[in-house]
Amino acid sequence: MSHPRLDVAVREHAALGEGPTWDPATGRLIWVDILSARIHTYDPATGRRTVMATEQHVGAAKPRAGGGLVVNLRDGIGLYDADGAFRWLVHDAEPGRRGNDAAVAPDGSLWAGTMRYDDTEVGGSLTRVAPDGTAARVLPLVACSNGTGWSPDGRLMYYIDTPTRRIDVFDVDGEQVVGRRPFATVEEGAGFPDGLTVDAEGAVWVALWDGAALRRYTADGTLERTVALPVRRPTACAFGGRELRDLYISTARAGLDAPHPLSGSLLVLPDAGQGMPGTAFAG
Repeated sequence: MSHPRLDVAVREHAALGEGPTWDPATGRLIWVDILSARIHTYDPATGRRTVMATEQHVGAAKPRAGGGLVVNLRDGIGLYDADGAFRWLVHDAEPGRRGNDAAVAPDGSLWAGTMRYDDTEVGGSLTRVAPDGTAARVLPLVACSNGTGWSPDGRLMYYIDTPTRRIDVFDVDGEQVVGRRPFATVEEGAGFPDGLTVDAEGAVWVALWDGAALRRYTADGTLERTVALPVRRPTACAFGGRELRDLYISTARAGLDAPHPLSGSLLVLPDAGQGMPGTAFAG
């Protein structure tokens, strides 16, 4: 277990901070507070922050190629234009269900997860949303759809359904993924895998909910590093900054009787590794 230097990027009391994403077009980090229905941005060069309220719980917010954001909301996938105007891309409301984590694939499509508010087993899904709004259900029987990411060459997709305690890996076959198999398993007592990111070496970093740690697995699935954190519920991580070397970590305080003072803040591990340039949603 390593204890590298850890900084506070944004001191916040987010109920369920999630989904940090670097936007190179604006030089800002985007992250959400799901349960408070807020989208946050942070510019590490200036320290400037913004907070935008959404009409519904927001599981993820990702940059669009033409400016603005694509968002995974309670009732489907929405688009914010650069001027703040909103419209639905996919409206698919289902009582008791909300959007959760999401990721943009190398081809510019959005892979959006859902889950039930009551955590019903296999009540969620993972759906691929094309730039034109065409939606195809990829995994229909998911409990809590979370981290999703791609290898540097785009040939593999990593995926987490949190209650399984596994990071799974698929082969990418065009717009489909096939050959699902375990990549790594988080042992009982070490927390639950939540959000993930893939670095330039093809290693997978995963946040451990209730585990107070991040883990780095090499491309062959070997646990190479565990980074201890002061907060019990880290939720996701992403590389950002001008050279994509700083690892940002979102955190949560929801459900904790005595949360650490930094629970809900956006944390950062400076010079943690080398991230990969992300892809903006093409819609």
